[in-house]
Amino acid sequence: MKSTNRIPLAKRAFDILVSSLLLIVLAPLFLLVAILIKLESKGPVFYYSYRVGMNYRIFKFYKFRSMRTDADQLLDQLKHLNAYHQANEKKSNLIPFDRERILLAGKENLRIGSEGLIREEVYESDKNQSSQGAFVKLQNDPRITRIGRLIRNSSIDELPQLINILIGDMSLVGNRPLPLYEAEQLTSDEAIGRFLGPAGLTGLWQVTERGKKSIGKNSRCQLDIEYAQKHNFWLDMKILLKTPVAAFQHENV
Repeated sequence: MKSTNRIPLAKRAFDILVSSLLLIVLAPLFLLVAILIKLESKGPVFYYSYRVGMNYRIFKFYKFRSMRTDADQLLDQLKHLNAYHQANEKKSNLIPFDRERILLAGKENLRIGSEGLIREEVYESDKNQSSQGAFVKLQNDPRITRIGRLIRNSSIDELPQLINILIGDMSLVGNRPLPLYEAEQLTSDEAIGRFLGPAGLTGLWQVTERGKKSIGKNSRCQLDIEYAQKHNFWLDMKILLKTPVAAFQHENV
């Protein structure tokens, strides 16, 4: 069934007006940042990835490139730096394959995996821990360039998303659209509510929790769900007023 959730007309009109004006006013800054990025490293000025926004809609999400061009390939090697609380995999809980044990799996409440058998209670626990690691934010990320760190800490790298706002992929205020690998882990009844709100450049989470070293997945989801349920013009104005201060984060996350 197709979802009927849409960005309210007044909110959409405000997004078009403000994003258009900002793109014109910030054009010189866009040019300066583009030159600095090209001078420091080879590669494109802009970076895009596919993100999941309102109603699980997938779109191209634009940013100034702040990382090395091989950043995506290095992610698996750096997951131990994830600022979100991610439990370690419990390899010791795997039980080696054995024909007799497979036949008895139903009696022992075992699950069959690619590497062996695992007890059902452990399977459910690991599944919950996996969802807690859905969000990814690396501490002292070594993939970031020098110019990249500067534009990230000042949130200048996010400015190309004004294009996403202008064409209707996002709103000025909303829940951050997530990469596909994060969104696919947030399909439980507890988390799905965050996707019922507009995707945004800034939001309730950004002005409340951004920059903290210890970031809880549940805390972020709750703030996203709260915004999806309560968003209105005055809440958006309050968030926008707080955004300039929140934009200059002081932690390397």
